[in-house]
Amino acid sequence: MTGGATRKVRAGRRTVEVKRVDKVLFPGGGGAKEYTKGDLVDYHRSVAPFMLPHLRGRPLMLERHPDGLDGPEFMQKNTPEHYPEWITRVELPKEDGTVRHTVCDDTATLLYLTDQASLTLHRWLSRTSSPDHPDRLVFDLDPAGDDFGQVREAAGLLGELLDELELPSAPMTTGSRGLHIVVPLTGREDFDEVREFARDVADKLAAAHPDRLTTAARKKDRGERLYLDVQRNAYAQTAVAPYSVRARPGAPVATPIAWSELDDPELHARRWTITDAVEKARTDPWAGLSRRGRALGPARRRLDAMSG
Repeated sequence: MTGGATRKVRAGRRTVEVKRVDKVLFPGGGGAKEYTKGDLVDYHRSVAPFMLPHLRGRPLMLERHPDGLDGPEFMQKNTPEHYPEWITRVELPKEDGTVRHTVCDDTATLLYLTDQASLTLHRWLSRTSSPDHPDRLVFDLDPAGDDFGQVREAAGLLGELLDELELPSAPMTTGSRGLHIVVPLTGREDFDEVREFARDVADKLAAAHPDRLTTAARKKDRGERLYLDVQRNAYAQTAVAPYSVRARPGAPVATPIAWSELDDPELHARRWTITDAVEKARTDPWAGLSRRGRALGPARRRLDAMSG
């Protein structure tokens, strides 16, 4: 079913026209529920108050699936000319020129991007006001298979190390296979400094647990070990935004959680979907995290002392 119905959705001072709301973006089957573009609009309207603080002022890369999961996908960095003038853009340098990124500052923009079948929003770790200086550091815990017990264990080990370094941190299910561990920063250091620090933390943890963890970038060198990926901590790299939907059957959602939830043996990366992620968001699992940003200098000194 392609769906031809159009729906006008009020968002603040704007009305967004969403076309083909009955179009199936997430086909059902195999135990997965079917979801339409209209379902995705409803989800984004409800989750916007919780999602927008993680999107505002950040360049985006959009993962678009115009014909749903069964059709082609493409990654969009440049903002098309036909996007409404009220949508925020930011022009940022790249190696051979510039890119005009879309920025999602309000609910209307989120709904317009939904109309464009942008299923997943990938955000920069820095803001448009200071693109070279990230205010987020991300560790991506990538298991060898679909064993989430391996992910929970690695997250616990990393959380303990970050506590020793006196850095605040918070976990998020990715909606795919693993977890992201997010550390809020003050934005004092540039990407090179942040990535080097993240790499040194990951190397230290992997050296302490060489049978379970690895920082080997090449898959064939990892074996069955979990990969501690720090590659997202670089200029123009992105990480899936909190409360963003993943392009997988059943519409799973990248969902912030509390550290205590890692004790739940039923937890897995696709635990929440667009059906129940808003309810989860209302519990505010990352309460106060954004106000706890740290400079990395003291943590760097503690890390060096551990290794010394």
